[in-house]
Amino acid sequence: MRTVKAEDIRDLVEKLALEAAFSLGDREITALKRALSIETSPQGKQVLQTLIDNNEAAEARHLPLCQDCGSALVWIERGDEVAIEDGSLADAVNEGIRRAYAKGYLRKSILRGALDRVNTGDNTPAFIRCECVPGDRLHIMVAAKGGGSENTSALTMLTPADGREGIVNFVVDTVEQAGGKPCPPLILGVGIGGNFEGVALLAKKALFRPLGDPNPVQRLADLEHEILDLVNDLGIGPMGLGGRVTALAVHVEEAPCHIASLPVAVNIECHSHRHREAEL
Repeated sequence: MRTVKAEDIRDLVEKLALEAAFSLGDREITALKRALSIETSPQGKQVLQTLIDNNEAAEARHLPLCQDCGSALVWIERGDEVAIEDGSLADAVNEGIRRAYAKGYLRKSILRGALDRVNTGDNTPAFIRCECVPGDRLHIMVAAKGGGSENTSALTMLTPADGREGIVNFVVDTVEQAGGKPCPPLILGVGIGGNFEGVALLAKKALFRPLGDPNPVQRLADLEHEILDLVNDLGIGPMGLGGRVTALAVHVEEAPCHIASLPVAVNIECHSHRHREAEL
C-alpha cells in the first residue's frame, strides 16, 4: 500500500486548475493552427487567428482564456493500492479548486442548488469522478468546462435497430442544432453504450483524451473520422460565422450495454479546451 498526503493532492489540483485557466495546451494550439491553414472562409480565418492571439495574450498577461472560467471537472484514476493520508480525497480536491479560483481571480460560477441559484462564492464543489484502477498511482485530470458548450450537449436512448447510422445522425443533428452557441470550433466527446448515467460520463471522459488521438479500436476511429467530416460539412464554421472548420476533433468511447439498449451521449466542448493532468 502506498500513501499519498491530502495536502499534495490539494496542491496539485490547485496548480493544474491555474495552468488550465491561463493557457491552452500544445495540442490545442496545433489544432487551431491547422484549422487556420485549411479554413476557406475569411471570417472563419479571422476568428481562428483571434483565438490563437487570445491564447498568447492570456499567457503573457496571466489573464483567463475566457470570461467563463468554467465548472471544475476533476477526473481521478486511483490505484487500488493508494491510501489518502491526513484528509479525504474530495476535501483535498475541493480545497485545491477553491484556492486556484481565489488566487487566479477566476470567475466563480457554481451554485449551491439549481433552483435557489445562490452562488457558493468559490467555484466549489468540483465535479469529481473517481475510477479504481490497478496499481499505486493517483492520476489527476482537471478541466474547466464552460456553461455554453455544456448546455448544448445531449443524450438519447436509441434502439439497437437504429445502429451505427442512428448514432451518426444523432451526433451530427446535435451539433447542427447547437449552431454557434457552444463557440466552435468544437471538440466532441461521444459516449456509446453503458446505461443512462454511464453514457454521459463516458462522453465526458472522452474529452480528456489527448486532442486528436484516434480511438485505438479501428472501427471506433473510423466512426470518429466519419462524424468529423459530416460535422465540418455543416458549414457552421468558427464561432458560427460560417466556414469549413466546425469541429477540431471527435473522440468516441464505447462501453458494454443491455441487449435492448443503445445509449448515446454527446458532450460538446468549445474551442477553449482547458485541461491539465499529472500523477502522484
